[in-house]
Amino acid sequence: MTSPTLTFVFATERGTPEPLTEHRTKAAVPFGGKYRVIDFTLANCLHSGLRQVLVLTQYKSHSLHKHLRDGWSLFNPEVGEFITAVPPQMRAGDSWYAGAIDALRQNRYLIERSPAKTLLLLDGGLVYRMDYAELKRFHLEQKADITCALRHAGGENAPGRVQVQVEDGDRITGIGPAPEPQPGETLDFLAPMGVVLIDKSLLLAELDRLTAAAGDADSDLAVQLIAPLLGDGEHHIRGYRFGGERGRVTPDRYWSELGSTDEYFRANMGLLKAESPLDLYQPDWNILTYQGQYPPARTVPGAHSGTEGIFVNSMLAAGTVIRGGGVSHSVLFPRVQVDDGAIVDEAILFEGVKVGAEAQVRRCICDKDVVIPPGTRIGFDWRADAERFEVSEGGVVVIRKGQTL
Repeated sequence: MTSPTLTFVFATERGTPEPLTEHRTKAAVPFGGKYRVIDFTLANCLHSGLRQVLVLTQYKSHSLHKHLRDGWSLFNPEVGEFITAVPPQMRAGDSWYAGAIDALRQNRYLIERSPAKTLLLLDGGLVYRMDYAELKRFHLEQKADITCALRHAGGENAPGRVQVQVEDGDRITGIGPAPEPQPGETLDFLAPMGVVLIDKSLLLAELDRLTAAAGDADSDLAVQLIAPLLGDGEHHIRGYRFGGERGRVTPDRYWSELGSTDEYFRANMGLLKAESPLDLYQPDWNILTYQGQYPPARTVPGAHSGTEGIFVNSMLAAGTVIRGGGVSHSVLFPRVQVDDGAIVDEAILFEGVKVGAEAQVRRCICDKDVVIPPGTRIGFDWRADAERFEVSEGGVVVIRKGQTL
C-alpha cells in the first residue's frame, strides 16, 4: 500500500565533530559500537511505517551510499517501498545543494510526482528515537498545515540555538534566536529538533518564496521553513512536544546533535551507564544497521604474559579480540584488536583499530584502521598529544583516519 507521506532525510552537510567528518558526512559517522548516526532516523522511519524515504546526499557521500546499500536495502520496491539516495541532480541549475530548502527546490519534480499528501523532513545527523506515526496523527488531529517537533533545550546537556514560542497549547507564534543565559542561570525553552511535517500542497505553493527567504544555508530547517509563513496568519502551524506519552517509544527523551568532539565523546560514554539515557534495548524498536559477517568478540590470554584478556563496563562489537590486554569504560567497534599488556580506558575505537602490546590509550577516539604501535602512551600528556593529534577542549584526543603514529 502506498504511503501517504514522502520522507526526505537531509544528509548533505559535513557537520560535526569535524575530526570524524574529514572522510565522511556526519550522517555516516559511527556511533554506539556498531551503528551509523543515520541509522536512528531510518529506524524511526521503519518502525513508524514510513516506507518511502529519499536520503539527500552530497558531501563525501560514498561511505553513506555504501551503508545504505549494505544495511538498508530491505524495503520492497514492488509495493512502492524504497530508501533511495539522491545526490544533486542539477535539474534546476548546475549548483550543489545550498541548504535544505534549496535541496527541496532542486528535487521539486520528485515531490510533484509523488502521490503523498504530506512530506516529513528529517535531519539525518541526529541521534534520537521517535514514533513519527504519532506525529502524523497529531498533525491530522490539529488540522495543521505544518507541524514542527519540539524539545526542551537550554540545560547543560541540551543545547539549543533556536527558540520557538508556543501559545494556546500547541500553536507556534514565533521562532528566533535562543536567549543568552546569564551567569549561573539555566534556561528551559522549546527548540526545534530537526523534524518537520508539512502538507505537500503548501510546500509546493510556497517553495519559491521559501527559497528566496532561506538566507543562510546553514540555519535551522524550522527557521527557514516556518519563519517566513508565521506572519501571514493563513497557515495552521503547530508544535508537537517530543518525549511525551504518545507513541510506542519508551520515553527516554534523548536527543543529541553530536555538536562537538566532546559532545560526541559524552554521548558514547553515556551508553555505558547502568541506566543509559538512550534506550537501545527496547525489543520492538531495535536500531537496524549493517553488520559485517565477523566472528564473535572474545578475550584470550596474552601470547607472552599468559594474562587473561579482560573488559569492564564496555561495549565490544563482533570480531573484536582482546589478547591479554585490558579494556574498561570503552566503546569498541568491530574487528578491534587489543594486544598483550595493552590498556584501553575511556576510549572509542572505530572498526579495525589495533592497539599494540603494552600500549596505553586513555580518553581517546581512534578513527577507522588506526594502528597504535606497541608501548605508545596516548591521553596522559596533553602537550605531547597536542603536538601530534587534535585535542578537544575537554581533553579528548582524536586520531584521524589514515594518520600514521
